[in-house]
Amino acid sequence: MLSPKRTKYRKAHKGRIHGQAKGGTKLNFGAYGLKATTPERVTARQIEAARRAITRHMKRSGRVWIRIYPDLPVTQKPAEVRQGKGKGSPEYWACRVKPGRIMFEVDGVSREIARRAFELGAAKLPVQTRFVARWGEEE
Repeated sequence: MLSPKRTKYRKAHKGRIHGQAKGGTKLNFGAYGLKATTPERVTARQIEAARRAITRHMKRSGRVWIRIYPDLPVTQKPAEVRQGKGKGSPEYWACRVKPGRIMFEVDGVSREIARRAFELGAAKLPVQTRFVARWGEEE
């Protein structure tokens, strides 16, 4: 699973996900992409589950690029603990995804296989998505 080797700070504020994606909105590597249309935090486990679903449907032909990285530590307090006594310990890593962000790209497979692979991968993600192609067609 993806996680940073080291970070400047151990814990992060929750924050809000405002506005559209500033970068990563165009296809850079593959012919087809999976674009987010809603804002959400995507965990490292969700990214890995989507990657496995995509590569499995493609039968390990072609190439997959992951364009998001979980660099946000999400903390949780243990169950049945009273309020106060500070912030909980980091439990998992997540990535803030804004609308318009390309999350996955594939190349080396047909359009139908790429579309179906992204449908299976999108089912593992908490964001609503859209299939995009290199040649300007968006659906």
